[in-house]
Order: sequence, then structure tokens, then C-alpha cells
Amino acid sequence: MRRFSILFFAVFFSTAVHAASPSDASIEELLNSMHAEKIMDLMLPAIDKSMHQSMAMATEGKTLSAKQQQILDASTAKMMALMKDEMSWDKMHPMYVQIYRESFTQEEIDGLVAFYKSPAGVAYINKMPAVMQKTMGLMQTRMAEMIPKMKAAIQQAVEDVQNSK
Repeated sequence: MRRFSILFFAVFFSTAVHAASPSDASIEELLNSMHAEKIMDLMLPAIDKSMHQSMAMATEGKTLSAKQQQILDASTAKMMALMKDEMSWDKMHPMYVQIYRESFTQEEIDGLVAFYKSPAGVAYINKMPAVMQKTMGLMQTRMAEMIPKMKAAIQQAVEDVQNSK
């Protein structure tokens, strides 16, 4: 029985050690290796561009008066300022640390740090802004194609509800 207890505790503790939560220092090293702050900063111009395109799509190509355009531009600027503030690294950083701590083991964080410091990882980091920009562009195209279909489906649903009385 004693051997079984020793074996049980050895397995239990080795598993617990093996699946240890990562340290904040290792998460910081990973975020630095990933250039997470820089990537967040690079996303904001893409979001700004997307927001302007969305506003243009919302007006459906109608010509706006100078005053209407000014109001639209001011609204877009306010939303972008809010987004920049809410998605600032200072506000997002603690969330990233928490998510990585809850999602990865120390061993996994160590492996990710090794990857992001490798030539393949460095290439991945360097090419991600272009990948994200291309993705956003293609998504805008898809959204432009999808919005009229969504509007038609919504309109049909409203008509169906009205006709069901």
C-alpha cells in the first residue's frame, strides 16, 4: 500500500509540475517576442480604414452635403478615438497576461517563446501585418457583397412577420 501511495503522489506531483501555470515573466517574454504591442498598434489603422469603409457603405454611395459629411467624419473620429483608448496596450496588456496564464502551461509558453525567437517565428511576426491587411481588404469585399443580401433577408423577415398577422 505504501508503494502505491508513493507512486500515486509521484505521478500526481509530476503531472502538476508538468502542467504548471506559466509565470508572469515568461508571459511577458512571450508577448515581447511576439511584438504584441506593436501588432496591436498596427491593427488600429486597419480598423480606422475599415470603419471609414463601413460608413461609406452605410450611406450606400449617396452624396452627402458638406455638413452631413462633417457630422459623419466627426462621428467616425469619435468612435476611432474611443477604440484607440479602449484597445490601448495599457488596457489590453493585463487581459493578455490573464488569458495566456489561463490558457497555456509553462512548457507551452516556453515553446512559443522559442518559436517566436526562431527564424520562422520572426518571419511570421514580420509578415503578419501584411497578412492582416490583406485579410481585412478581402473581408471588406466579402462584407460589401454580403450586406445587400443581409438587408434583403432582414426586409423579407420583416415582411413575413407583418404578413403573418
